[in-house]
Amino acid sequence: MGRLQGRGTIVTGAGSGIGRATSKLFAAEGASVLCFDKTDGVNETVDAIKKAGGKAIAMQADASSETDVAKAVDTAVKEFGKLDAIYANAGISGGGDPPFFELTADHWRKILDVNLIGVFLAIKHASRVMVPAKKGSIICTASVAGIRSGAGPGPYSASKAGVINLVTTAANFLYGTGVRVNAICPGIIETGMTKPIFDRARERGTDNKIGQLNPLRRYGHPEEIAGAALFLASDDASYVNGHALPVDGGLSSSLPVTGRS
Repeated sequence: MGRLQGRGTIVTGAGSGIGRATSKLFAAEGASVLCFDKTDGVNETVDAIKKAGGKAIAMQADASSETDVAKAVDTAVKEFGKLDAIYANAGISGGGDPPFFELTADHWRKILDVNLIGVFLAIKHASRVMVPAKKGSIICTASVAGIRSGAGPGPYSASKAGVINLVTTAANFLYGTGVRVNAICPGIIETGMTKPIFDRARERGTDNKIGQLNPLRRYGHPEEIAGAALFLASDDASYVNGHALPVDGGLSSSLPVTGRS
């Protein structure tokens, strides 16, 4: 406990799933958390943190809006006195995408605005307060879908590949500043975004097969991604920079296999 004691943090996409789990864990570890989300769920996250004795404030805003992201950073500095870590986690899947060659440019833009440009904005505005402080941790949600094909729709996968590259690029643009930039690449995690997958599997009675392609042969939970985010935000990861960390039960460690003897 206390790995983030006294630190000021921001978590985007904090209204549910990975963002909510991470916000609660950051607060439990001593951080003050600005919980940022477009949905009303962000207020529920803050209420849960406060009931547990933690410190948090809510901001209902758009992660793809530069004005909103800049305001979040300024608010965190004003309320907490500093910004030590930001987790740019907000993202969308795009829902039930049509066939690849029937996708429109507008559909692509919608996904890229949140999943990639939103992450860039978080890096940009967090950096402007972290660089003068000569320290800080910027964490971004990518995906195993950004590592190779087959784990998500085309626009979503491309956006997450962009996040991985953006992290390595930003880490080097911040050369010598003391600010670290890393990504987490979740595998299949049970969240609101993946709810349709889990609902369909449970209707068919095949939910025990979700995650069967990874060596652990199971799906993941938001708290397991939150644990990775805590590591990257903490001093335990003080020498980890420009890295994309898969948290996927080992899925990305191998080409598809049906089993091993």
